Amino acid sequence: MTDNTSAISRLLHHRSRGLSKGEAVSLPIHATSVFHLPGEPDGSHFYGRNGNPTVEAVEAEIGILEDADVVCFPSGMAAIASVFYSVLRPGDTVLVPSDGYYNVRNLLAAQFEPMGVTMRTCPTADMAEADMTGCRLVLIESPSNPGLAVCDIAKVAQRAKAAGALVMADNTTATPLCQQPLDLGADFSVLSDTKAMAGHSDVLCGHVATRDATLFDGVKTWRRLAGAIIGPFDAYLLHRGLETLEVRLGRMNTNALAVAEAVQGHKAVLAVNYPGLGDDPFHQVARRQMSGFGPIVSFTLASQANADGFISACPLLSPATSFGGVHSSAERRARWGDAVPEGFVRFAAGIEPTRDLVAAVTQALDTLS
Repeated sequence: MTDNTSAISRLLHHRSRGLSKGEAVSLPIHATSVFHLPGEPDGSHFYGRNGNPTVEAVEAEIGILEDADVVCFPSGMAAIASVFYSVLRPGDTVLVPSDGYYNVRNLLAAQFEPMGVTMRTCPTADMAEADMTGCRLVLIESPSNPGLAVCDIAKVAQRAKAAGALVMADNTTATPLCQQPLDLGADFSVLSDTKAMAGHSDVLCGHVATRDATLFDGVKTWRRLAGAIIGPFDAYLLHRGLETLEVRLGRMNTNALAVAEAVQGHKAVLAVNYPGLGDDPFHQVARRQMSGFGPIVSFTLASQANADGFISACPLLSPATSFGGVHSSAERRARWGDAVPEGFVRFAAGIEPTRDLVAAVTQALDTLS
């Protein structure tokens, strides 16, 4: 294929280009823990913890999207943990967003601070100006979850490099189709592939991508030693989702923007966060580094009762945590302890027809007093 062929086209035909006559077009599931291994190990497959052909095929597909080497994991948190464990040592300092996914801070507090790693926090909006002196690793999440703050990834990477720090970018809300952190200077791109990448709310998975061979070897070695492997059945589900990612994400992004525009002027809504809105405070930096603004919209209603009432009243919403699936979902994020108002709703757009979804959301908001 020509060099200007899109990553999605190359992903879709990655397997078929190497097939011999009579081979299966669909990706086979290699459901085995052991492989035929006479004689001495020679670098081929020999044990499932070291490698599996199904998993490796999916890693290669994601590698096309990331333009990098990829290691898959059984969850997004396992992917993040692999970077922490392979990079951080006692005495190191890591800077993380104070408004990002809360489990990252919980992991550092529970497992790394007792081992002598110092955690510093900073809001995503201020990350590009943060003090990175003495940091070994800087983690950014842009757009952040759940508030959808955006930071200038290239500027963060430039300042981190000057301070001698590595940069890990959690790209879950955007995916590699909407944003390329590695192109902007990040050392690691990590995703919870549970979300839009797999896309059907039926599998837990994640990945780490990097273009640095030494960092890649460190992450892959940690996975082998720790046993944090993804199984072939889960890898196949991720593969199946990747094949429709562009189509699904296109509708999800369209729906998210339409919902953001619809709720922005509603009398029941106090505030809306979505970097795709022209008057969002992060719109300009998002436009510079994103080709799409993602499927998440967050907005604030007057109270916990209003938030719960809205979610219950909307017939096209599943009251569930997580996001990126084909069904629109929403939840009141304060229930998890996020530093947000009690009426704060994280809305995850699915692939419903846009007109239907906007009408359902608007009508549910109309029921609020």
